[in-house]
Amino acid sequence: MNKAFVREQTSDDDDDDGGAQLPPLPPGGKNYLTPQGYARLRAELKTLVEDERPKVVETVSWAAKNGDRSENGDYIYGKKRLREIDRRIRFLTKRLDIAEVVDAGLQHGNDQVFFGATVRYADDKGSEHTITIVGIDETEPLQGKISWISPVARALLKAREGDSVSLPTPGGIATLEILEVSYPPRG
Repeated sequence: MNKAFVREQTSDDDDDDGGAQLPPLPPGGKNYLTPQGYARLRAELKTLVEDERPKVVETVSWAAKNGDRSENGDYIYGKKRLREIDRRIRFLTKRLDIAEVVDAGLQHGNDQVFFGATVRYADDKGSEHTITIVGIDETEPLQGKISWISPVARALLKAREGDSVSLPTPGGIATLEILEVSYPPRG
C-alpha cells in the first residue's frame, strides 16, 4: 500500500521532529540568542530531561505492568507524551548546539541598531512603536520582541537614531523614523 495512505510506526519516526520544525535561518546565518533567551531554553531542556521525562517514564512503566496495553489510557497517553517530550528535547538540543549568545550590553550607549537593541520608532501614520530585536527562538510579538530576521528588524539594523529607513510592505514602501535606540546595561 502507498505510504501516503498508511503511515507505519517505525523506529525512524523517533528521528522525526514533526511539528517542531526549526524556523528557517538565513543561508549561512547563525542562531543568535540573548543571554536570557539562552538561559530560558537551557532551563526548559533541563526541566524536560530531569523532571518531566522521568515522571512520564515511570507512569508508562507502571501502566505497562497492568496488562492489556491496547485499552490502557495511562499507557497510551504516556507513550504519546513521551514522544512529545523527546521531540522537544531534540529540538532544544539542536537549537542550543547552533546557538551563538550575543550580549547586547556590550553595545550599551551606542545609537546604532544591532541585535538586542530596543528601538522606538514612528511609522508613516505617526504611530510610535517600541520593539526589541531578539533571536528567532525568543520572539514574543505581543511583548514587542521581534526576530532579527523579521522585515522590520532587517530594515532597522545598522541604522542610527534619527535615521529614516524604508520598509517594503504589501501596501507599498513604508518609512520608519528611528526615535531612540537603547541597550540593556552591561551585565
